[in-house]
Amino acid sequence: MEAKILIRIFAAAIFTAFTLCDSVIFAAKPPPVKEIIYIPHDDRPISLKQTADVIERAGYKVITPPKNLLGNRNSLGNPEELWKWYEAFMKQAQKDKKIEIVASVLSSDSLLYGSLVGSRKHNYTERELLTRVKKFAEIRKKYPNSPLYVFSSIMRTPKSAAASGHMEPKYYDNYGEDIFRYTALLDKQESVGLNKRNEKELAFLRNLLPKSALSDWQGRRNKNFNANKALIDLAKNNTFNYLLLGRDDNAPYSATHAERRKLLKYSLSLSNDVERTAAGIDEAGMLLLTRAVLKDKQLSPYIYVRYNWGSGEFVVPAYSDEAIDYSINDEIEIAGATRTEDVKNADLILTVNTNPNGKTGDGALYSNDIKAREGTRYFVDTIEEYLAMKKPVAVADIAFANGADNALMETLKKRDLLFKLTGYAGWNTATNSTGFAIGYSLLAKNMDKANKDALLKARYLDDWLYQGNIRT
Repeated sequence: MEAKILIRIFAAAIFTAFTLCDSVIFAAKPPPVKEIIYIPHDDRPISLKQTADVIERAGYKVITPPKNLLGNRNSLGNPEELWKWYEAFMKQAQKDKKIEIVASVLSSDSLLYGSLVGSRKHNYTERELLTRVKKFAEIRKKYPNSPLYVFSSIMRTPKSAAASGHMEPKYYDNYGEDIFRYTALLDKQESVGLNKRNEKELAFLRNLLPKSALSDWQGRRNKNFNANKALIDLAKNNTFNYLLLGRDDNAPYSATHAERRKLLKYSLSLSNDVERTAAGIDEAGMLLLTRAVLKDKQLSPYIYVRYNWGSGEFVVPAYSDEAIDYSINDEIEIAGATRTEDVKNADLILTVNTNPNGKTGDGALYSNDIKAREGTRYFVDTIEEYLAMKKPVAVADIAFANGADNALMETLKKRDLLFKLTGYAGWNTATNSTGFAIGYSLLAKNMDKANKDALLKARYLDDWLYQGNIRT
């Protein structure tokens, strides 16, 4: 208990020091030269402001909808009004010779359901959803030369009401764990089969769960699943420059994983240059915005990946259904970069902080203190070696979910490395952190120090100070 209190006191001191330093967070942004339309899947800072800030510091003006149209914890959003706003802006941009739209990066969750949370709670009919899906084809027809990047979630399967942040339908508060286990067994049954014990458990859960809850849960999943199939159909007809289907919080056996298998099969004819199904969703906007910028600049950077010692690339993080190395491979390609095994050829080095034992801790636990753990010094030594090579280095901090690794951050601070990095991310889930670190660091490496440090400061205040120490 005392250790955690000391961490919070230390974190407050860090906040004060950062605030009194050279105000890097207020560094002047370069004047915008081109515009990107961005509709995020909600109005959270990481989805909206922090993501847009990266692109603006890279030299682009980011056009976003009025905040009152976007969803959040208290409002599911307004898909019809979002479509009206987007169509009106595109129409005006076509008339205005001074506006150059580089691309549109759009959340289909916002444009179909109102928001990411809306995708989990909506009561729209399948007909309403498929009618909205068709609007993407109409946009492509009206503006055939305007790049269109779309990201959509594969509905999550939280392990419990607590794991969901209580952002699921009300019945999940009472039956969340049972619904998760029930769908995990269904997925396992389809994938590898069940043993006798599993079969008895499945039958028990089928009788235990209220039919009304299961009907609502599965009915919404089916509608969302069919909407994703319709988006894939549009991708087959070249409606999108890129379609990303992101698997929201899930597990190796889950309803989300089952839908992934089926959607992968349905999209087999599509190249990974056009469509991809990947782990995670909150990082999707950052990845596709980066892809749009790199395409516009005609850049094809190379990334070298280095893990902490131990389980490293084989870690299956909490909230994911696959080894982290598979996820990182996907994220690199989604962003428009290429992975290289030659560190000398790399334009960016991504260092990934994993626990040597392969487990993902929780950033809010008292075990997340400032005392160096097994692997901490080795990992920071590795970072120093790459910095000595004059290479841009980014850190994806995934030893803990929902916050930074305090031991890592303390060691980086002691060695005066915090602002020698090109990028850092250690928030929420592992793939949120790796994807965001990849996307923004590919752009930050070409920024001046003031803008680069401003982005680092934002992450340290959010991921380290707030998520890792203040939020519980």
